[in-house]
Amino acid sequence: MYGSYTGRTRGARAALAVAGAAAGGLLVLAGCSSSSSSAAPPKPPQAPAQQPKARAPFWVNPESTAAKRAGELRKGGKSGQAELLRKIAAQPVAEWIGPDDPEGQTRGYTEAAAKADRVAVLVFYNIPHRDCGQYSQGGASDGNAYRQWLDQAARGIGNRGATIVLEPDALPHIEDGCTPQQFHEERFALLKESVDKLKQLPRTKVYLDAGNPSWVTPADRMADPLRRAGIDRADGFALNVSNFQTTRANKDYGRRLSSLLGGKHFVIDTSRNGNGPLNGADHEKTWCNPSGRALGEPPTTRTGDRLVDAYLWVKRPGESDGTCKGGPGAGQWWESYALDLARNAR
Repeated sequence: MYGSYTGRTRGARAALAVAGAAAGGLLVLAGCSSSSSSAAPPKPPQAPAQQPKARAPFWVNPESTAAKRAGELRKGGKSGQAELLRKIAAQPVAEWIGPDDPEGQTRGYTEAAAKADRVAVLVFYNIPHRDCGQYSQGGASDGNAYRQWLDQAARGIGNRGATIVLEPDALPHIEDGCTPQQFHEERFALLKESVDKLKQLPRTKVYLDAGNPSWVTPADRMADPLRRAGIDRADGFALNVSNFQTTRANKDYGRRLSSLLGGKHFVIDTSRNGNGPLNGADHEKTWCNPSGRALGEPPTTRTGDRLVDAYLWVKRPGESDGTCKGGPGAGQWWESYALDLARNAR
């Protein structure tokens, strides 16, 4: 329900094409005007460059939907809308790894990132009984299928750098009762095995999803599920994935949780929390495509807090949370929503 799969599981060839393109640093998204014109042709819009590594070592995908649409809008004379989408396209955003061709996806993204001297941010989102049959339902058919999928995804990463947010909603949905009891033990086992396998990779960081400050409260309730899922081996936990809670609220929640977990660090999804959550509404309206929201702090490792390893854009701004409020399916591009997020950003 809270972490929407992107709906675009790219194959190996598509991902590797991104890697090849990234080697050049910049890609042309729209052609020049005719050279026969007496006026100097305008410069073609270019895909966004990487952010300064010291501030944000994460990979900016030059082939993102936001980048492509910005180029198309500018070519069509809609420069104002193009500039709004470039606020999204210019930032490193996570790539969600779903059921199809996990090895091809992870290899393509991490190779592209490595060629740009950056680290890929990936979201593993394929746990069995995912999202309790709601907007982002799906996932592997059973535990063995998930293990095979995980092996392939890990093989695609290899010795390249990756920061992984592991299975959004999986633990909070155990604690809030959404996931049926009979699946709990298997889920804990699969998450622990995932942490162990991924931490065998030499340059991979792993953060277990721990919900957000408005979901499983108080924070103490998340400590034991995280322990059972292998937080001791993980680099830390992730907060606010696909949600809108303020950075301050997430820090307060995260510090309390960290104190119960031996000082574990955490990351915060700031992709859409610029205006905080929508208050005074029913539960679904607060998380599913709420109106009036805004882009939050750009991704960075300079958080000013020793416990917060990074602000990340885990949810891809402009992709729908689900078929609510007129939105398309979970993970599908919704341009009017993307423009509003950028327009409302401070």
